[in-house]
Amino acid sequence: AEKGLVAKDWARKFPNNASPYTSTMVFIVRKGNPKAIKDWSDVAAPGVQMIIPHPKNTGNGRNTYLSAWAWALKQPGGSDAKAQEFLGKLLKNAPLFAAGGRDATTTFMQRKMGDVLITFESEAEMIAKEFGKGEFEVVYPSLTMQTEFPVAIVEKVVDKKGTRTQAQAYLEYLWSKEGQENAAQNYLRPRDPDLLKKYAANFPPVKTFTVDEVFGSANKAFATHFKDGGSFDQIYVVK
Repeated sequence: AEKGLVAKDWARKFPNNASPYTSTMVFIVRKGNPKAIKDWSDVAAPGVQMIIPHPKNTGNGRNTYLSAWAWALKQPGGSDAKAQEFLGKLLKNAPLFAAGGRDATTTFMQRKMGDVLITFESEAEMIAKEFGKGEFEVVYPSLTMQTEFPVAIVEKVVDKKGTRTQAQAYLEYLWSKEGQENAAQNYLRPRDPDLLKKYAANFPPVKTFTVDEVFGSANKAFATHFKDGGSFDQIYVVK
């Protein structure tokens, strides 16, 4: 928006903060869950190895970091100081940081590293298709981030190419019954409540928060936690 590529109020141009569907962060554990991982506290326990992409460089990694921070913040007596202390313990359990989400999955599933992979709920079905459902289990923590996938019209492009009508129609389609059904079939949580109910077997109830609710906005979260000198750097240097 600052560069004029999208409208300044792009998030209000479409429903649901311009995000037609959502996902959430879940735990992928080995079959039988041998380390009995049920919540964030278990991931941070001694002797547990966690596989995630780098929090400073990837959306997947940032969502994991912020999910764990919010969980710690919401515990009895929680505070930013205690959340930062908890993240220090959690990050110590990462033997490495993967380059991205796909690399993290490969590290966990093919290289057999780690006890828990933290990734998008939608990625679990992709893992099942590639490696088989019998190879892992999905665990939903007590609190996790609702991840959004916002869309916007690139103003300069549609004006240059004369494609505004088509771009607008396509993005509106994402909220249609057909568009929402397509999202659900690809393991993304639809906004349509009827379709969410229809696909309830794929989307069990889970307590989530949005980045705006806990951190003010995505920009504020990035500035506080992932910019140079932010909380991640402070924690990881200590680590």
